[in-house]
Amino acid sequence: MLQLALAMSRRVVIALSLGIVSLSPALAMTVSPPPTLIAADPSLYLKPSQWIDFEHPEIQAKAAELAVKASDNHGIIRSCFEFVRDEIMHSSDYQQDPVTCKASNVLQHKTGYCYAKSHLLASLLRANGIPTGLCYQRLTIADDDSGPPYCLHGLNAVYLPETKEWFRVDPRGLKPTIQQAVFDPPHEVLAFPIRTDIGEADFPRVYIDPLPLIVETLTTRTKSWKDVLDHLPDAEALEEAG
Repeated sequence: MLQLALAMSRRVVIALSLGIVSLSPALAMTVSPPPTLIAADPSLYLKPSQWIDFEHPEIQAKAAELAVKASDNHGIIRSCFEFVRDEIMHSSDYQQDPVTCKASNVLQHKTGYCYAKSHLLASLLRANGIPTGLCYQRLTIADDDSGPPYCLHGLNAVYLPETKEWFRVDPRGLKPTIQQAVFDPPHEVLAFPIRTDIGEADFPRVYIDPLPLIVETLTTRTKSWKDVLDHLPDAEALEEAG
């Protein structure tokens, strides 16, 4: 029932989150189950990179601050996840500039699209020694809710050593009309259930670094948040490399 309720409301969710206001939730919906995630060795998801720059002193300080009151890894994950979800403003929700991509810039400016917010969450958790990767979904943003056009949506997967499994979380951010994504393993609660019957997709791979397509969008469409909104990245298939 929860998945059905999520599906029934998600057209309005995407409409509001991406600045489109005339979507219809009336079509029949088939919600796809979560995919079996495909990942490399967990140790590879602990490395810093150009965009997941967790060695930056501000990332290190915030990661330590968020972890100090947690009693275990689940507590650290929840603290970091809720900080990014609740305290970092989603660029189109708040019509907020500048456009950010690098995790330290997302933290400094307290804003970012879903992709950039996932970079920050990966940085905060890697700084705390928790393997964290990047995942993607493909969502319809059609006015009539029928299929194309689509865009990619960015979220995260964290490695839970007690179960030796990867678990997805979505720090995209809250709005009154958006299902609250939470960290509640083993129950996955994301913002957007996927409907394969209209061409949406849940890509199963857990990426170590952001997709080049995502980086290109966030580093070239820098005129304003609206520039990104008008050129949201999309792909029918994603590269296989982690």
